[in-house]
Amino acid sequence: MPLQNRVDPFGDIVDLPMRGLFTGNRGIIHDPETRTLTTKRWTSKAWLVCSCDYKNTRRDVMATRSWTELFFFDEATALAAGHRPCFQCRRQDADMFRASWAEGNAKPLPSAGDIDIILHKERLQSRRKRVNMLLSPLDELPDGAMIAAGGNAYLTMKGKQYRWSAQGYERAHTLPFVDGLLTPPSTLRTLKAGYRPLLHPSITAMTESVPA
Repeated sequence: MPLQNRVDPFGDIVDLPMRGLFTGNRGIIHDPETRTLTTKRWTSKAWLVCSCDYKNTRRDVMATRSWTELFFFDEATALAAGHRPCFQCRRQDADMFRASWAEGNAKPLPSAGDIDIILHKERLQSRRKRVNMLLSPLDELPDGAMIAAGGNAYLTMKGKQYRWSAQGYERAHTLPFVDGLLTPPSTLRTLKAGYRPLLHPSITAMTESVPA
């Protein structure tokens, strides 16, 4: 039975049996004795997206009083949940994210802490995931952005939406009423400025034939 350490686009930590492209953390939020989560869902404003193979290090997941290993289906999922690239294990990606964040948000080059403070305000509402107002047409959303519609999460790719699931992305022939934007607004502007998150391979075959 999988541990409760997979993160969905709504920021919830679930026990779905899915393999992810990334790991990451929000601080220490588990009990190593039982390898279960505590009542907390973060102890740090630094919500990270980390490499699964940094220096070929293998960790015994949730087994020590260290950071709680979380796993993400892909980077778009992690960004939608409110995480950002780690400046230690993903330095090149983090630097590109920071540069695009500064350009998209018309700000000086920020520190990691500056980004974390803004993301923490944008990703939460009364300790739950904030669904932000969608201020642009769907076909103008950048690749990698995620929206909420009918209780599900949808990825935008080449102007079209694909439903997120634990098995992979699925083509959305019809879209329910759109509830709002899952990707935090500052991250959305980062995507518009050119940052491209790594997406799960399940999206590739469906989008290769879709015109840009």
